[in-house]
Amino acid sequence: MKKGTKKLALVLAAVMLTGILAGCGQSGADSQSSQAVSAENASSAESTQGGTIKFGTNPEFPPFEFVAAEGVIGTFDGIDMAIAKKIAEENGMEAEMESMEFDSLLVALQNGQIDAVIAGMTITEDRAKSVNFSTPYYTATQVMIVKEDSDIASAADMAGKKICVVQGYTGETCVNKMGYSYEAFKKGTEAVMELTNGKCDVVVIDSATAAKYVADNEGLKIVEDPDAFENEEYAIAVAKGNDELLEKINSAIEKMLEDGTISELAVQYLDAE
Repeated sequence: MKKGTKKLALVLAAVMLTGILAGCGQSGADSQSSQAVSAENASSAESTQGGTIKFGTNPEFPPFEFVAAEGVIGTFDGIDMAIAKKIAEENGMEAEMESMEFDSLLVALQNGQIDAVIAGMTITEDRAKSVNFSTPYYTATQVMIVKEDSDIASAADMAGKKICVVQGYTGETCVNKMGYSYEAFKKGTEAVMELTNGKCDVVVIDSATAAKYVADNEGLKIVEDPDAFENEEYAIAVAKGNDELLEKINSAIEKMLEDGTISELAVQYLDAE
């Protein structure tokens, strides 16, 4: 137990030292300690409220992703872009979008160039081997776009016809499995242009996107074949091991599914002229 006089002397010394530091400004250990606390607080705030989710997409898949003069994320617009923005906002973050070829998206994700992929991407066993998928947010199927006077009424009728698909899309996988020859294009617009110009007989593509192309191009119609094309689910891809981001994305998606936000976005963009 310290004596009272010694304790008083220490208190007086502390008071004097405090006065000196107050007059001269903080320095040395006190300054470093203060900076450390500030850095810790800033880091904590950034981890919970700040930061950016860098998404990769292929903006050639309306109404899910396309380029517009004024999009929801820069010049990027569509159902997926609106979903990405809301996911970021739900987690107190900002969404950033990078455009690239569809076939390059998963490679870029694995290389760390982007944090996640949102591009109307269908969950498949092969893709799930290299990345983790979020909770599915949209169910679609493949359909055939043909001219209004076409005699194609089912997938079997594509035999002997000139078929166009989009490279890397599920439509290409389906047609390939059926054993049909086809021509693959980088963009859906290019494939549909082949059809409208009479250079091919049918385009196989996702149902929602097909509806958009048919609405924008006179003389075309959609042919469905549920027996040939199974339903597929769209989800967001995240790198293996990035469980924290996957949890944030899943939480936001589940909330949007429950409150009807995604359904409202789908109606909004599918009905847009």
